[in-house]
Amino acid sequence: MRTLNVAAPSHQYPIFIGENLLSQAGSILKPYLTKKAAIITNETIAPLYLNTLQTALASEDIDCFNIILPDGEQYKNWETLNLIFDGLMENRAERKTTLIALGGGVIGDIVGFAAATYQRGAPFIQIPTTLLSQVDSSVGGKTAINHPLGKNMIGAFYQPQAVLADLNTLSTLPSRELSAGMAEVIKYGALGDSAFLSWLEQNISELMQQNKALLADAVYHCCKMKADIVAQDETEQGIRAWLNLGHTFGHAIEAEMGYGVWLHGEAVAAGMVLACRLSEALGRLNANDTDRMISLIQKANLPTTPPKFAFEKWIAHMQHDKKVSSGVMRFIALNRLGEANITEITDTAVLKQAITPYL
Repeated sequence: MRTLNVAAPSHQYPIFIGENLLSQAGSILKPYLTKKAAIITNETIAPLYLNTLQTALASEDIDCFNIILPDGEQYKNWETLNLIFDGLMENRAERKTTLIALGGGVIGDIVGFAAATYQRGAPFIQIPTTLLSQVDSSVGGKTAINHPLGKNMIGAFYQPQAVLADLNTLSTLPSRELSAGMAEVIKYGALGDSAFLSWLEQNISELMQQNKALLADAVYHCCKMKADIVAQDETEQGIRAWLNLGHTFGHAIEAEMGYGVWLHGEAVAAGMVLACRLSEALGRLNANDTDRMISLIQKANLPTTPPKFAFEKWIAHMQHDKKVSSGVMRFIALNRLGEANITEITDTAVLKQAITPYL
């Protein structure tokens, strides 16, 4: 087991990364738990890992109850959030009851938001079970639900007490979900670490075959990069926005197609290609670099071409993006592979140049 520390200004906490950690969750997490906990998971994850976690917590005399939600991005909404509140109140959860998010990015985001708002703030722990959530969404305290007009538009910055990433849970991931998570891994190399990007290019085949040692290295590296960025910019006033590389385009895809039709990582993958095309249009990146990104993304079995819809719809969705400031759209572009920047776009002509080949 390897341990990282997230030194966010509001709260410091550990990330535990390793194999067979769920069965040891009671002893590992005991310092970060209260005597009563709510395990919140979904219908897919519950049959796989709920019993193991319950047994581990019971061994440390943690009194638990469960809330099982429907599975899918389309359920990341007010109605599902209220199912959590219903379960908490029915079980007489108090402000000190720990909420445990057992699942992927949707569970982590919605449980974190529930924790941030239940009785004005309850402690919570992240136990991410997908590659995407282990390398990205479980770390850093972003919590949210979706709105029909925009992804993650309603939420809060609220840090967990701890994150426990058991690499064994990746073995039950469908191949499509593994690929979706790999999009976020590739993102880290593209935005801030060219050496890591080269390492991914060398090892992508074995990573996709779930080489545990290489996956452990990838998860650790991504978590460390994110922890370092969050320590500098917890509430995304500056460089934390770099972590949204490909996301402005990706969120537009998700909103237009309907949440859950494209997986988040799939939309981000196509979004990163569009971010590269935008960087080309701005004169900051060359076509060879974009081709290099496309090749790596394809080797992760991810889409590199977005769905076709009207340019006006792209703009409408992107104007609802969280990075919009004073009415000006902001994008994460690349000066080169491994170096991101925040770019304000006031002239949509450059966006049209990037998107037109895909219309």
